[in-house]
Amino acid sequence: MLAQRARPRFGYAFLSPTYPVEVTKLRRRGRNLELVTVAWNCVEAVVVIAMGAAAGSLALVGFGLDSCVEVIASSAVLWYMRGSAASETRRRARRAERTIAACFAALGVYLLVQAARSVLTPSTPEDSLPAVVFLSLTAVIMYCLAYVKRRIGRSLGNQPLLANASMTFLDGCLATGVLLALLGTQLLGWWWLDPAAAAVVAIVAFREARGNWRGQFT
Repeated sequence: MLAQRARPRFGYAFLSPTYPVEVTKLRRRGRNLELVTVAWNCVEAVVVIAMGAAAGSLALVGFGLDSCVEVIASSAVLWYMRGSAASETRRRARRAERTIAACFAALGVYLLVQAARSVLTPSTPEDSLPAVVFLSLTAVIMYCLAYVKRRIGRSLGNQPLLANASMTFLDGCLATGVLLALLGTQLLGWWWLDPAAAAVVAIVAFREARGNWRGQFT
Protein backbone atom coordinates (compact mmCIF):
# COMPACT_ATOMS: atom_id res chain seq x y z
CA MET A 1 0.00 0.00 0.00
CA LEU A 2 1.40 3.37 -0.99
CA ALA A 3 2.26 5.78 1.77
CA GLN A 4 -0.07 8.77 1.98
CA ARG A 5 1.44 12.03 0.79
CA ALA A 6 2.04 14.48 3.64
CA ARG A 7 -0.29 17.47 3.67
CA PRO A 8 1.49 20.66 2.54
CA ARG A 9 2.20 23.13 5.32
CA PHE A 10 0.43 26.24 4.04
CA GLY A 11 -2.61 24.67 2.41
CA TYR A 12 -1.02 24.00 -0.96
CA ALA A 13 -3.09 20.85 -1.56
CA PHE A 14 -4.72 22.43 -4.62
CA LEU A 15 -1.35 22.73 -6.39
CA SER A 16 0.21 20.15 -8.69
CA PRO A 17 2.46 17.32 -7.40
CA THR A 18 5.36 19.67 -8.07
CA TYR A 19 3.92 22.16 -5.59
CA PRO A 20 7.31 23.08 -4.04
CA VAL A 21 8.27 24.66 -7.39
CA GLU A 22 4.94 26.50 -7.59
CA VAL A 23 5.28 27.71 -4.00
CA THR A 24 8.78 29.03 -4.68
CA LYS A 25 7.49 31.01 -7.66
CA LEU A 26 4.56 32.43 -5.70
CA ARG A 27 6.76 33.42 -2.77
CA ARG A 28 9.19 35.17 -5.13
CA ARG A 29 6.30 37.08 -6.73
CA GLY A 30 5.01 38.01 -3.28
CA ARG A 31 8.40 39.38 -2.24
CA ASN A 32 8.72 41.30 -5.52
CA LEU A 33 5.32 42.89 -4.93
CA GLU A 34 6.41 43.99 -1.48
CA LEU A 35 9.61 45.47 -2.91
CA VAL A 36 7.56 47.43 -5.45
CA THR A 37 5.28 48.60 -2.62
CA VAL A 38 8.25 49.76 -0.55
CA ALA A 39 9.79 51.63 -3.49
CA TRP A 40 6.55 53.38 -4.44
CA ASN A 41 5.70 54.31 -0.86
CA CYS A 42 9.16 55.79 -0.30
CA VAL A 43 8.62 58.06 -3.31
CA GLU A 44 5.04 58.69 -2.22
CA ALA A 45 6.02 59.72 1.30
CA VAL A 46 8.58 62.30 0.13
CA VAL A 47 6.41 63.73 -2.64
CA VAL A 48 3.10 63.87 -0.75
CA ILE A 49 4.54 65.29 2.48
CA ALA A 50 6.34 67.99 0.46
CA MET A 51 3.14 68.80 -1.43
CA GLY A 52 1.14 68.83 1.80
CA ALA A 53 3.57 71.17 3.51
CA ALA A 54 3.59 73.51 0.49
CA ALA A 55 -0.21 73.53 0.21
CA GLY A 56 -0.83 73.62 3.96
CA SER A 57 -2.88 70.41 3.78
CA LEU A 58 -2.99 68.26 6.91
CA ALA A 59 -4.70 65.44 5.02
CA LEU A 60 -1.86 65.28 2.49
CA VAL A 61 0.79 65.29 5.22
CA GLY A 62 -1.12 62.58 7.05
CA PHE A 63 -1.32 60.48 3.90
CA GLY A 64 2.42 60.89 3.42
CA LEU A 65 3.01 59.67 6.95
CA ASP A 66 0.71 56.73 6.25
CA SER A 67 3.05 55.88 3.38
CA CYS A 68 5.89 55.66 5.90
CA VAL A 69 3.83 53.16 7.89
CA GLU A 70 3.23 51.20 4.69
CA VAL A 71 6.99 51.00 4.14
CA ILE A 72 7.48 49.56 7.61
CA ALA A 73 4.58 47.13 7.11
CA SER A 74 5.93 45.85 3.80
CA SER A 75 9.41 45.59 5.31
CA ALA A 76 7.96 43.48 8.12
CA VAL A 77 6.38 41.14 5.55
CA LEU A 78 9.67 40.90 3.66
CA TRP A 79 11.40 40.01 6.92
CA TYR A 80 8.76 37.37 7.58
CA MET A 81 9.14 35.86 4.11
CA ARG A 82 12.93 35.80 4.03
CA GLY A 83 14.56 32.40 3.80
CA SER A 84 12.49 29.29 3.19
CA ALA A 85 8.78 28.69 3.79
CA ALA A 86 9.71 26.56 6.80
CA SER A 87 11.05 29.67 8.55
CA GLU A 88 7.65 31.39 8.41
CA THR A 89 6.60 30.54 11.94
CA ARG A 90 3.63 31.92 13.84
CA ARG A 91 5.99 33.65 16.27
CA ARG A 92 7.63 35.57 13.44
CA ALA A 93 4.20 36.46 12.09
CA ARG A 94 3.11 37.90 15.45
CA ARG A 95 6.24 40.04 15.68
CA ALA A 96 5.56 41.43 12.21
CA GLU A 97 1.90 42.10 13.07
CA ARG A 98 2.67 43.96 16.27
CA THR A 99 5.36 46.08 14.64
CA ILE A 100 2.77 47.20 12.11
CA ALA A 101 0.18 47.79 14.86
CA ALA A 102 2.51 50.09 16.82
CA CYS A 103 3.19 52.21 13.73
CA PHE A 104 -0.49 52.59 12.97
CA ALA A 105 -1.27 53.61 16.55
CA ALA A 106 1.42 56.30 16.50
CA LEU A 107 0.08 57.62 13.20
CA GLY A 108 -3.47 57.76 14.58
CA VAL A 109 -2.44 59.77 17.63
CA TYR A 110 -0.49 62.27 15.53
CA LEU A 111 -3.34 62.82 13.08
CA LEU A 112 -6.00 63.28 15.75
CA VAL A 113 -3.89 65.92 17.52
CA GLN A 114 -3.19 67.77 14.29
CA ALA A 115 -6.83 67.55 13.16
CA ALA A 116 -7.95 69.10 16.46
CA ARG A 117 -5.43 71.93 16.02
CA SER A 118 -6.70 72.56 12.48
CA VAL A 119 -10.28 72.84 13.72
CA LEU A 120 -9.26 75.33 16.42
CA THR A 121 -7.22 77.40 13.95
CA PRO A 122 -8.99 76.90 10.59
CA SER A 123 -7.20 77.60 7.32
CA THR A 124 -7.88 76.67 3.70
CA PRO A 125 -5.18 74.61 1.94
CA GLU A 126 -3.86 76.06 -1.31
CA ASP A 127 -4.75 74.53 -4.68
CA SER A 128 -2.39 71.74 -5.75
CA LEU A 129 -2.99 70.19 -9.19
CA PRO A 130 0.16 68.01 -8.92
CA ALA A 131 -1.21 66.51 -5.69
CA VAL A 132 -4.51 65.67 -7.41
CA VAL A 133 -2.69 63.91 -10.27
CA PHE A 134 -0.31 62.06 -7.96
CA LEU A 135 -3.09 60.87 -5.63
CA SER A 136 -5.10 59.59 -8.61
CA LEU A 137 -2.09 57.62 -9.85
CA THR A 138 -1.39 56.30 -6.34
CA ALA A 139 -4.95 55.04 -5.90
CA VAL A 140 -4.81 53.04 -9.15
CA ILE A 141 -1.40 51.53 -8.32
CA MET A 142 -2.41 50.57 -4.77
CA TYR A 143 -5.64 48.90 -5.89
CA CYS A 144 -3.74 46.84 -8.47
CA LEU A 145 -1.02 45.81 -6.00
CA ALA A 146 -3.61 44.87 -3.38
CA TYR A 147 -5.50 42.67 -5.83
CA VAL A 148 -2.42 40.68 -6.87
CA LYS A 149 -1.12 40.43 -3.29
CA ARG A 150 -4.43 39.02 -2.11
CA ARG A 151 -4.46 36.38 -4.84
CA ILE A 152 -0.93 35.25 -4.02
CA GLY A 153 -1.53 35.44 -0.27
CA ARG A 154 -4.58 33.21 -0.55
CA SER A 155 -2.74 30.72 -2.75
CA LEU A 156 0.09 30.48 -0.21
CA GLY A 157 -2.07 30.72 2.90
CA ASN A 158 0.33 33.49 3.93
CA GLN A 159 -1.43 35.56 6.60
CA PRO A 160 1.03 38.49 6.84
CA LEU A 161 0.90 38.89 3.06
CA LEU A 162 -2.91 38.85 3.20
CA ALA A 163 -2.87 41.46 5.96
CA ASN A 164 -0.54 43.63 3.92
CA ALA A 165 -2.82 43.23 0.90
CA SER A 166 -5.62 44.70 3.02
CA MET A 167 -3.33 47.53 4.09
CA THR A 168 -2.38 48.26 0.49
CA PHE A 169 -6.07 48.33 -0.47
CA LEU A 170 -6.65 50.67 2.46
CA ASP A 171 -3.86 52.89 1.15
CA GLY A 172 -5.75 53.12 -2.15
CA CYS A 173 -8.97 53.98 -0.32
CA LEU A 174 -7.19 56.65 1.71
CA ALA A 175 -5.67 58.12 -1.45
CA THR A 176 -9.17 58.29 -2.93
CA GLY A 177 -10.59 59.87 0.23
CA VAL A 178 -7.85 62.48 0.51
CA LEU A 179 -8.23 63.23 -3.19
CA LEU A 180 -11.96 63.87 -2.79
CA ALA A 181 -11.34 66.03 0.28
CA LEU A 182 -8.70 68.02 -1.60
CA LEU A 183 -11.03 68.58 -4.55
CA GLY A 184 -13.86 69.59 -2.24
CA THR A 185 -11.64 72.09 -0.50
CA GLN A 186 -10.31 73.56 -3.74
CA LEU A 187 -13.59 73.69 -5.65
CA LEU A 188 -16.07 74.47 -2.87
CA GLY A 189 -13.88 76.11 -0.25
CA TRP A 190 -14.92 73.66 2.47
CA TRP A 191 -11.84 74.02 4.68
CA TRP A 192 -13.20 71.53 7.22
CA LEU A 193 -12.86 68.65 4.72
CA ASP A 194 -9.09 68.64 5.25
CA PRO A 195 -9.06 67.99 9.03
CA ALA A 196 -12.09 65.72 8.60
CA ALA A 197 -10.16 63.57 6.12
CA ALA A 198 -7.19 63.51 8.50
CA ALA A 199 -9.49 62.36 11.32
CA VAL A 200 -10.88 59.58 9.13
CA VAL A 201 -7.34 58.43 8.36
CA ALA A 202 -6.64 58.43 12.11
CA ILE A 203 -9.71 56.32 12.88
CA VAL A 204 -8.78 53.82 10.19
CA ALA A 205 -5.22 53.73 11.54
CA PHE A 206 -6.51 52.86 15.04
CA ARG A 207 -8.71 50.15 13.57
CA GLU A 208 -5.77 48.64 11.72
CA ALA A 209 -3.60 48.90 14.83
CA ARG A 210 -6.12 46.94 16.87
CA GLY A 211 -6.61 44.32 14.16
CA ASN A 212 -2.89 43.74 13.66
CA TRP A 213 -2.20 43.62 17.40
CA ARG A 214 -4.86 40.94 17.81
CA GLY A 215 -3.73 39.10 14.71
CA GLN A 216 -7.04 39.58 12.89
CA PHE A 217 -6.60 39.34 9.13
CA THR A 218 -9.17 40.16 6.50
